[in-house]
Amino acid sequence: MFETETLMWLIPALPLAAALTIAVAGKWLGENSRWPLIAGVACSFVLSLMLLMRVYDASLPWIPDLAAAADTHGESHGEHEAATPGEAVEPKASDGPVGVGYEKVVTLWRWSTIPQAHEPNLNAPERGKVQDPAAAEAKPFDLALDVSLRADALTSVMLVVVTFVSTLVVIYAGGYMHGDPGFWRFFVYLGLFVFSMTMLVSSSNFMLLYVFWEAVGACSYLLIGYWFTKPSAAAAGMKAFLVNRVGDVGLAIAVFLIWINYGTLNFHDTHPAPGEQLTVASQGVLGQMRLSSARGNMAGGETVTMAICLCLMLAACGKSAQFPLHVWLPDAMEGPTPVSALMHAATMVTAGVYLVTRCTPFFAVSETARLVVASIGGFTALLAGLIALTQTDLKRVLAYSTVSQLGYMFLGLGVGTAAGITAGMFHLFTHAFFKACLFLGAGSVMHAMGGVIDMTRFGGLRKLMPYTHWTFLAGALALAGVPPLAGFWSKDAILGSAHELVHLGGPRAAAYQTLYYMGVFTALLTAFYTFRAYFLTFCGEERIPKEAGHHAHESPMNMAGPLVVLAVAAVVVGGLFHTSLPAFLLATPSLAIERLKSTAQPGVFHADVALISSIIALIGVGAAAYLYLGDRRQLNAMAAILQPFRGVSYNKFYIDEIYQGVIVWPLELIAQVSAWIDRNIVDATVNFVGRIPGWSGVMIRGAGNGLVQFYGLAMAVGILVLVGLLMAG
Repeated sequence: MFETETLMWLIPALPLAAALTIAVAGKWLGENSRWPLIAGVACSFVLSLMLLMRVYDASLPWIPDLAAAADTHGESHGEHEAATPGEAVEPKASDGPVGVGYEKVVTLWRWSTIPQAHEPNLNAPERGKVQDPAAAEAKPFDLALDVSLRADALTSVMLVVVTFVSTLVVIYAGGYMHGDPGFWRFFVYLGLFVFSMTMLVSSSNFMLLYVFWEAVGACSYLLIGYWFTKPSAAAAGMKAFLVNRVGDVGLAIAVFLIWINYGTLNFHDTHPAPGEQLTVASQGVLGQMRLSSARGNMAGGETVTMAICLCLMLAACGKSAQFPLHVWLPDAMEGPTPVSALMHAATMVTAGVYLVTRCTPFFAVSETARLVVASIGGFTALLAGLIALTQTDLKRVLAYSTVSQLGYMFLGLGVGTAAGITAGMFHLFTHAFFKACLFLGAGSVMHAMGGVIDMTRFGGLRKLMPYTHWTFLAGALALAGVPPLAGFWSKDAILGSAHELVHLGGPRAAAYQTLYYMGVFTALLTAFYTFRAYFLTFCGEERIPKEAGHHAHESPMNMAGPLVVLAVAAVVVGGLFHTSLPAFLLATPSLAIERLKSTAQPGVFHADVALISSIIALIGVGAAAYLYLGDRRQLNAMAAILQPFRGVSYNKFYIDEIYQGVIVWPLELIAQVSAWIDRNIVDATVNFVGRIPGWSGVMIRGAGNGLVQFYGLAMAVGILVLVGLLMAG
């Protein structure tokens, strides 16, 4: 129906077109303005599925378990990219895989060209080598910035996740935002958010990725602070924006280092125009020529590569809310609940995980960088889990849960094996479904409770809200890692990859063993705080806050329907895709490199890890049931014993206060001192100089009195003074 190239640009174009349509006609459409976005995002989802199937079919030779079977498919493999980029090759049945993984790149237009922007140093020992060094010219060459889109396994999976969850969230938002005076404006922002995220994961060069990295941040600022007349919402939007700027500095530095070391910002290889010679810039940073070499051929050496990795991880910490830049995400709950669901499940916070996965060839060079990624992920998972234990705001519990689960993903990526990296991405995939389900369930509760989300003020809602109750329970079981739901498969795959790395030994084995135990303990915390939230909200005696009045009821079907779909997905996607999805991801060029082929591969079921994790999850659920469904005296006694820790946990380990004292207040003091100096010294000095001509005029003005005798006397005195000076000289 559509060519692959057409699918690649239509997927992001449809949400953008819908957003522009609503921006122009939203005031006249009113609440019907949701329909263009629902249609646009739903069509993008259908097209994303079509693209995924085509990429899967073309990727068969690089999927480990299917490579042998692919030889019998003949022409069903579809279109392949050759090792020489830009030339599509139709392999015969006897052909082996061509190049490194499958990628399809389409360049829509040339954005900008900076002439003679880079002067290569072909004699540098660490510099990447072109295919034909004799043909390269050691003279400056241009920086060409293209709007290029790519289709590979990683991009196609991300597009399906983003558009599927976005479709359900947009449908849900139509009921949730009913009656809001800025209804059409909200859907404009939502459409731009989806467009920016689809472009981010589709970009095939670092500059375009950076543009939409910033666009996603700008959209999140608009959506978190959507209710801008509410001070806490406006402050939360500003906090998210500023904290993310810190991480974005890391991405900017990484892009700069990549440019000066590689001479290009393209992921893919490019061919010069006819008659032009091959240059270093023809090698994409993550292109076939570089990835097909045994070493990975990453320019600049291990030191520069580690610097690039650490800058990329700083950027990921900002977007994916990892320590120490995690503080913005819980406050982002001030935005509408559909925004929270979309942001936590499929868009902004997953961007950091995607970035690190896409740049795997960099991290494969530096073991130190991988350990940093794993350590930050493991520590963040534990820290967020400890904070979530005592929160009473249902959405904040889920927010800290997101921070913790993202930590698991980075732990898997930091393991650095094929099994660990694909497990991290698989957890991103499953997490999208059950976390969207939980957030939309929390929004359903908030909608019914008159805007109240404090779990101490309501309870026993299971009979009042049966759809919300059962779907929330499915999401909670998946998040807790109870088998055989989605979270069990993906979380255990991460823990299994870390456990397997420990068994291989090596100088870093002790560090990864510690991270493994931290991950297991975090699994216990996850099960406990998840079912603490479930029991407080849906079990016990029914309690309705006064804000709900007599109108507390189950949400309408345009809100309950997406909950049912997401709950079903949370139950089944783990078991359905726990082997096929990780194997498919290995067809991504960044993950098909030789360095990963010699590491632990996905698809191995770690029975010992799964057994321990399942027991841990059941212990966590049982402990929550014992404390919150049993005699309240037991809970009160436990709270009294743990009171010091409870205060620290409830106050989020005082990290915000530490930042306030160490960063915010000193900067405010510097700003106040600078303002005083500006007003009282700089401005005063400038004003003084400006007044001198006026004062001089006042002093001289008296001499112009109109008396001829006075003028004559003044001339005589002046002449005498001049004569005296001449005689003295």
